[in-house]
Amino acid sequence: MIAPDIALATPADRTRVVASLVAAFSTDPILRWLFPADDTYPQHAAVFFGHLFDRRVGLGATWIAEGGNAVAIWQPPAAPAAPGDDLAQRFPPEVRARVHAYDQALRAVLPTTPHWYLGVLGTHPDHTGRRLGHAVMAQGLRRAAAAGLPAVLETASPGNVGMYERAGWRVIASAAEPLPFWVLSQ
Repeated sequence: MIAPDIALATPADRTRVVASLVAAFSTDPILRWLFPADDTYPQHAAVFFGHLFDRRVGLGATWIAEGGNAVAIWQPPAAPAAPGDDLAQRFPPEVRARVHAYDQALRAVLPTTPHWYLGVLGTHPDHTGRRLGHAVMAQGLRRAAAAGLPAVLETASPGNVGMYERAGWRVIASAAEPLPFWVLSQ
């Protein structure tokens, strides 16, 4: 197997990254709870992922494989707060309420000690099965290990919990509301 081309993302990668993530998360429990309407999912998910990308691309911790076919958006510990408006304000009130509720629930169970946070890991569906996601995830895991810090992520997919556990992650917290999700660490 040929090693995929891995690079740090730049603002020029935004369009391809957002398109890959919108497609990758089209059935994800969290994203579909946030944006349940099929007719508005693509637009809302693009705003969501675009916002995350814009706020984190300059931190030197967003890796892409093959120009954006797979993406890992990490938040390094002690990264300065990115300027910009509140993400929830970009959505209609009913969506805004869900974004806020999920954000509050997640903040309540994330560790308060320094850690590397894997906020987004996705592979475009046309490119799954090639371990591209593992390759981009590994970049942040190496940085966390070099700093002697844990890596943390969350998922609402029971299948993802098993996949992450097989990759060395362990469940450290969970929540039942506003939808069931798990926090894992490595």
